[in-house]
Amino acid sequence: MSHISPTLAVARQRRPALAFLAVSCGVVLAVIVGGTIGGLRINTTPSEPLGLWRVALLEHPVQVGEMVFVCPPETDAVSEGFERDYLRSGLCPGGFGPLIKTVPAVGGQRIAIAGNVTIDGRPIANSRLVSQDGQGRPLRPYAGGTIPAGFLFLHSPFPGSWDSRYFGPVPGSGVLGLAEQVLTYAP
Repeated sequence: MSHISPTLAVARQRRPALAFLAVSCGVVLAVIVGGTIGGLRINTTPSEPLGLWRVALLEHPVQVGEMVFVCPPETDAVSEGFERDYLRSGLCPGGFGPLIKTVPAVGGQRIAIAGNVTIDGRPIANSRLVSQDGQGRPLRPYAGGTIPAGFLFLHSPFPGSWDSRYFGPVPGSGVLGLAEQVLTYAP
């Protein structure tokens, strides 16, 4: 027979739960502060490795091959992608979350879209287009053409990525910074 009162037993059982709750709140607060001050972001889409990323300062014009955080423009194609849940909600204009994409082409380069993407006549690896999304909805590819000055073509090698293959070039003014992996996992 135990000499511990029922009230004291309940209090002892609650301690681990309260400690877990306190630690969890601390971690959430640290991520929020880190995101605000340190430019940290969490990627939950499979287009790039999942996990913690950092928006790094960009002190030069975006160059081909760089990976960037970019706010997508408020266009009909981007709005449709948002309605279809290809984009997350976020703090970019239009309520969109920023994208993490590689820049394979910049203003002045020519894009051709057929079964895959070519830039200035050279095919991009892993750029095959699909005619419909995972729910059977049709996907319309970008028509192609010369990228206007100040615009960027965005790409991800993930087969299901929704990128410039479908919504076209984006203004370089939407770039938030370079995308750097901090703690990520590629499934």
